[in-house]
Parts: sequence; C-alpha cells; structure tokens
Amino acid sequence: MSKPGNEIKGGMDNCDGASASKGFLKRFIVAISALLMLILSTLGIWTAFDVVEYANTTGSLQPRETLITIMPRQQLKTTADMLFFSEIIRSPFYFYLYARGFGYDRRIQAGEYLFSGSMTPKQILEMMASGKTFLHKITIPEGYNLKDIAALFAGAGLVSESRLLRVARDPQLCHGWKIEADTAEGYLFPDTYYFPKDVSTEKILSTMIQRFRQVFTPEMAQQAEKAGLSIHQAVTLASIIEKETGSDSERPIVSSVFHNRLKRHMRLESDPTVIYGLDHFDGNITRRNLTTPTPYNTYTRQGLPPGPIASPGAKSLLAAVYPAQSDYLYFVSRQDKTHQFSRTWEEHQQAVSRYQLGGN
Repeated sequence: MSKPGNEIKGGMDNCDGASASKGFLKRFIVAISALLMLILSTLGIWTAFDVVEYANTTGSLQPRETLITIMPRQQLKTTADMLFFSEIIRSPFYFYLYARGFGYDRRIQAGEYLFSGSMTPKQILEMMASGKTFLHKITIPEGYNLKDIAALFAGAGLVSESRLLRVARDPQLCHGWKIEADTAEGYLFPDTYYFPKDVSTEKILSTMIQRFRQVFTPEMAQQAEKAGLSIHQAVTLASIIEKETGSDSERPIVSSVFHNRLKRHMRLESDPTVIYGLDHFDGNITRRNLTTPTPYNTYTRQGLPPGPIASPGAKSLLAAVYPAQSDYLYFVSRQDKTHQFSRTWEEHQQAVSRYQLGGN
C-alpha cells in the first residue's frame, strides 16, 4: 500500500506531462500557422507583382483592332471574358484582379471601344475609365438632302433613317434650333463629323446645325439682307446653286442668273427643284415632270421654292449672298460639268441646240 504522499506526487507528474503535451501542440499549431501565413504572404506578394507585370504587358499576340461594346452596369467578369474571347487580353482572372485591386471596376464607363491586342490591360482599363469611346467618322458630301443624310447615318449604324427624318422634320425642335422652317433641310452642314455609338439623334442634328452657324456668319446674313433675302431664302438659293453646278468658279455666275431672274420676276426654271418635289424620280427628267404642280416646281411657280432642296457647302452659301455681277438670264450644261451662260432667249436656244441637241 503506497503512502499518501507518494500518490500525490505521481498525480502531479501526470499533470505536468499533459501540460507539456498541450504546450507542444499549441506551439506546433502556431508554428504551422506562421509558416502558412508566410507562404500565403509570399504567394500574395508574388501574385501581386505578377498581376502588376501582367497589367503592363501587351495583352495579346494579335495586333488587330476589335470593337467591344460595354453595356451599362455590366459586370467586371463579363467584361474580362469578352476581352479574353476577343483575343484582346491573355488572362481574364488577372485582368479581374488588377481591375478590382486598383478600383477600375467602379470607374468603367459604358460605350463602344476600339481595342487592339497591342494594348496593355492597364491601357484598356484606362480607356474604359476615361470614357474614350470609339468615334464613328461620318462625311456628309455637299448637295446631300435629308434622305441622303439619314441613309448615311443608318448605314453607319448610329440611327435609323426613320428616326433621323422624324426628328429633323419636327417643327418644335427646328424652331428651337432657330431655323426659319419646319424642317432642318439645308441646315445640316456638309462636313466630316465624329460621333460615338450611343449619340442621340438630337445631338447629331444640333452638331451639324451648329457647324452651319459657324460657316454662315452674321456678315453673310447681313449681305443676304442687302440682297433682299432672308437667311432661309439665302440657304434655299444656295442649295439650288449647289445642285446646279459642281464648279466652284461657276457658282457666283449661276447665282447671278437666279438673282437676275428674281429681280425680273421670271420663274427660276431649275431642274433640281423639280426633281426634289417629285415622289419618285427615275433619273430622267421629262416634260411631264416639268409641268407637275408641286411647291418645288420652279417651272410652274414664281420665286424661290419654300425651302432648301439640299445641304449647300460653304462656297454655294457665299455665292448665294455674293453673286457675280452679270446680265445673264440663262445657262445650259456643256456636258463637261461646266455651263454656257446666255443673256437672251435666242442665245440660250443656240446654246441648247449646240450642247444638248448636237447642233453645230
């Protein structure tokens, strides 16, 4: 039988052993945790450096350009996947990490962007964050009318023909643009413009009208008034000049013919005005066309038509308010893009016989 003192000593030894085991286990767990944290930290730092290096490295071996449309509130992962499948970036995961890590995910703006594989992911994100969307180049030739312009914008995918025509023919909007008519015909200045994909129809039209205001100066408006023309009448006359001749040197002379006829209360008798007023035109003007009564038939009506028939360029606008000094009343095409001008009906008939009917 053991002594009581010995029993107590043995129990204490057992407790010390258990405590030592627990202490070792605790130290082991702490050591493992520290090691794991070190490994994870090392991996994190390595990954961070790798992500930053990725963001500043060309995204793809494909240098071709691709248009990508970013929708409003589009998820970052969706954007990364789109860029990856379009061969613009190499890793959607690294792209995602970099964008989130540097706060680009909160700054990306919706729109249409032109990217290439030669861009770095950082450059791509900077472009989307700044909203530098792709601009479509649209060139409006001189002499285009509303229908032509609407078809051009529809072809570029910016707006439907019907939408542009409807807005351009809205009297309230036109009056708001300070146009003296119910349509914007003639006031959409022919020039080269750049518009983003999501541009509004109103913005398109107002930009072109603003360009017209820059070209048709207050001095030109004053000169029109001296010639007895309102701004609207001057633009109408300029549109006829634009359609009658493509020769810059002839524009002031053609203008003088119409000014002279207006002063003498003679009908303008301009074929382009007749064509504009027809619902359908097959390319050949006929006697029936010339006698069909429309508001734009200057063979049957006195004075200028009710409005422009096209968008005149700067030189036609100038010619309308600064006509040449002449006593010409007629002109006929020489079939070489120039015209023969005449003072009398007899001279004109001789010119018609020579250049139109094949006479000598």
